[in-house]
Amino acid sequence: MQNGTHTDREHCVRAVQSKDARFDGWFYTAVLTTRIYCRPSCPAVPPKPENMTFHPSAAACQQAGFRACKRCRPDTSPGSPEWNQRADLVARAMRLIADGVVDRDGVPGLAGRLGYSTRQVERQLLAELGAGPLALARAQRAQTARLLIETTSLPMAEIAFAAGFSSIRTFNDTVREVFALSPSELRDRSVKRNGRTRGFQSSPTPQNTAPRNPTPDKSHVTPGVLSLRLPFRAPLNPDNLFGHLAATAVPGVEEWRDGAYRRTLRLPYGHGIVALTPNPDHIACRLTLSDLRDLTVAISRCRRMLDLDADPVAIDDQLRMDPLLAPLVDKAPGRRVPRTVDEAEFAVRAVLGQQVSTAAARTHAARLVTAHGDPVDDPEGGLTHLFPTPEALAAVDPETLAMPRTRRTTFTTLVGLLADGSLRLGPDSNWSQTRAELLALPGFGPWTVDVIAMRALGDPDAFLPTDLGIRRAAQELGLPSTPAALTARAEAWRPWRAYAVQYLWATDSHPINFLPV
Repeated sequence: MQNGTHTDREHCVRAVQSKDARFDGWFYTAVLTTRIYCRPSCPAVPPKPENMTFHPSAAACQQAGFRACKRCRPDTSPGSPEWNQRADLVARAMRLIADGVVDRDGVPGLAGRLGYSTRQVERQLLAELGAGPLALARAQRAQTARLLIETTSLPMAEIAFAAGFSSIRTFNDTVREVFALSPSELRDRSVKRNGRTRGFQSSPTPQNTAPRNPTPDKSHVTPGVLSLRLPFRAPLNPDNLFGHLAATAVPGVEEWRDGAYRRTLRLPYGHGIVALTPNPDHIACRLTLSDLRDLTVAISRCRRMLDLDADPVAIDDQLRMDPLLAPLVDKAPGRRVPRTVDEAEFAVRAVLGQQVSTAAARTHAARLVTAHGDPVDDPEGGLTHLFPTPEALAAVDPETLAMPRTRRTTFTTLVGLLADGSLRLGPDSNWSQTRAELLALPGFGPWTVDVIAMRALGDPDAFLPTDLGIRRAAQELGLPSTPAALTARAEAWRPWRAYAVQYLWATDSHPINFLPV
């Protein structure tokens, strides 16, 4: 599937008639006779082709006067893979919206981060998604409201403010318009469907983008725990994904406990603790938040870390075209790229891991966490701190760092630039420009830059031809093992070379390749 899929009417009709779940999130089907919109895999009898129209976003459907289907719940579709495989203006804008920038800073703040005028951003989003940033934010507020209505026992007034609505009336009107049910009816329907009494924990499937979040009175938000289901496109191989996160976990910030990867989260309005457990058809997500306004930002970051919006069928089909990679893909399809919830944190950890073992890198990071991280309370496990901010690390005395002097210079230069804003690593990063900025720093070679591009910036085509594990795997498979020759061979793997890295790494017996027991 490619950008503009919703304009390929014949392709869309076939996907709807076959109820093909692979296309959920790529486009939405609006039915002219019922005035509802659905995901392509909706279990209802498909409408006649002449009654179908297709839209690129839920917001576009809502703007056209359609309401969400009550059976297939199109808001629970995985997100479009487009936003994680592109680095153009629209993709960067969508990643920022998911990270809550419009919620906190408005459309001018979004445009400022992107370096374009407000008019240009609105024009391009409207052209590609059929809705501007405010309409997209409104759609996400509605989805967040639904999530809180169905997963908590909070009073509706508190939900309205937590979801970002400016008034109870706007909250009620929006929920009715989008779901054709009042908030109370939506909650009652959820209780009947799940056969339970309302409580603070349940298991709906949330949308993966963030709602609008103006600053309400914190007295309106009750801290608590929510249990959610994060959807993904099958197949998903959890081995290297969770294996990598667990094997490199920084004590105090991350841990593997009772079959779940757990970590602390630094969020816009507070902090959180998340536990993520792989299941055959979803990722179970248990979130503890100090402020519920951070709900969808936290979900968005967890989805991004686990690469849940990837299109594994398209990726694996491309890699299978290389006869030497095909057996690896066929053996364990659906590998994802393990990413991060905090780009600056990962860059710091990449520097700490230069030319040392995984265990040594974890030890260095744990010392910094204990000395400079913000403490948190974790009644359920062994998490103790948030990872230190760049500002806190910039104040560290370099002489206290147990690393070679040249790496101290690399470390202090990086955290200094991150702290003063000279270097920004985030979902809005321009991949090529950020690569150039990183390469200009002392101690930053191609391996460090590419691993940051792959795991922090989310570039699906980042490649590590100088990595020892990659070269060893290439030699075993009969691929060229010199960096230049391997890079030339890998041209055929574009634009999915970061996924090829995962398959090549998986040939080794390193703990990163195995789901912990």
